[in-house]
Amino acid sequence: MVKTLKDFYSCKNSCLRTNLTILFFFKNKQLFIFIQAKFLSQTQINEFKECFSLYDKKRKGKIEAKDLITVMRSLGTSPTFGEVDRHLQVHKIDKMGELDFSTFLTIMHRQMQQEDPKTEILEALRMTDKQKKGYILASELRTKLTGLGEKLTDKEVDELFKEANVGRDGLVHYEEFTRMVTLPPVDY
Repeated sequence: MVKTLKDFYSCKNSCLRTNLTILFFFKNKQLFIFIQAKFLSQTQINEFKECFSLYDKKRKGKIEAKDLITVMRSLGTSPTFGEVDRHLQVHKIDKMGELDFSTFLTIMHRQMQQEDPKTEILEALRMTDKQKKGYILASELRTKLTGLGEKLTDKEVDELFKEANVGRDGLVHYEEFTRMVTLPPVDY
C-alpha cells in the first residue's frame, strides 16, 4: 500500500522497470493509485471498470469477494469456483472480504491467460476418445458432465446437446461439438 510520497516514487520506479502503468486520481481528498499492467487494452479496462462499478454496492471502489465469480463470468471468462478461490488466496482475500479494482484487473488478466475454452474442451474430449475415432458416445459424455467437476444437471446436458446438435445416432463428434458450444453468444 502506498502511504507516503516516498512509497509512491518507489512503487513508480518499480512499475516502470516491470512494464506496468500507474494510474492515479483524487477522490474525496484521497489519492487512489492503480497499478495497471500493459497487457490489457484500454477498451478492456473500461469494460471491466464499468462492470466492476455495477457490483461496487457501497461505492467505495471495491466489490465483495462473493461477487467475483459473477463479475468475471459476466465479462466472458469461465472460472470455476476452485479457480476463484485460488485467485482470492493468492491475493490473501477472505471469501467474505472485498477486493479493489487493481486486484480485480490482475485476477482478470490471469484468468484470461489460462483460459482457452475451445482447447480445454477439445483436449478433455480427445482424452475420452481412447480409439481416436473423432467421436464419443453421448451417454459417456453425459455421465462425465453430470458426475465430474462442476456438475451439470440432466436438464442442462439436454439443453447443451440440443444446442450442439448431438445426433440421433448417440455420437458426439467432438470437433463439431466443441465448435458449437464455444460460439460467441448472439448479441441482441
